[in-house]
Amino acid sequence: MPSRSGTLQQIINVSAYDPKAKSRSGRSFSEHDVTALRPNGAKGLIARAGKGGNLDEKCGSFIAAADRAGLLAGVYYRVQKHVDATRQADQFVSRVRSLSRSRPANVAPLLLCGDYDGDLSLSAILAFQDRVEQQTGVVPVAYLENSQELKLKTSRADARTKARLGRAPYWLALYSHESGNSTYFPPPGNPDNLVKQYNLWPAWTMWQYGGVSWENRKSNAKVYSHGRYRFPRYFGNMDRPMERNVFRGSYGSLIAFWNRHGV
Repeated sequence: MPSRSGTLQQIINVSAYDPKAKSRSGRSFSEHDVTALRPNGAKGLIARAGKGGNLDEKCGSFIAAADRAGLLAGVYYRVQKHVDATRQADQFVSRVRSLSRSRPANVAPLLLCGDYDGDLSLSAILAFQDRVEQQTGVVPVAYLENSQELKLKTSRADARTKARLGRAPYWLALYSHESGNSTYFPPPGNPDNLVKQYNLWPAWTMWQYGGVSWENRKSNAKVYSHGRYRFPRYFGNMDRPMERNVFRGSYGSLIAFWNRHGV
């Protein structure tokens, strides 16, 4: 575990691709039952609501299962270049409203997140962000891959664009200290250096440190473990690779964050 594990809250993100293939003995989960996640340390679950104009068929089941398991629940939308960003935002908000109507009255809000493809323009990202905020009053969290193209765009953006983008908390993706070598940027090595390469946010809020790689039609865990951040290959006693994240802060800070960026 990281040396500062007491200040990092574990969050799982899922999509229609989950659960991945079983790769060892242990506890499992499905879109209808995520009770195994909380005993292994998960505080929240973020499900994909849609991607590029298409809804994710497992999202509703995952959110309902998270509510039953006592996990904080959130949703993200993968915004793609080939569909108008505002139209994707409208589809996302519509899905969020539909999900909210069927949730118990006493649960925390749904955290809202935008997952932005590396080839998007900054204007498209802002169009999605602004539209979601206009309709919900919430600035969605911004998830960015370790993308050279986006890093060049954010580094060169004008002050006004940076200020608008920077209102969204940064959810970064880094699974290995060796990944991300490119023409203009060396491997960041750690999450703080990745923040510097984007030259937009003062710090990261959430970090996806665990992903899944596919080799010979088999899913394998791809997990950051270097320096002071030593994450185990598997999540507790779970039996398969998972998309894993941490929130930087206490559980109380996580609740406040969820309320601030959720509906």
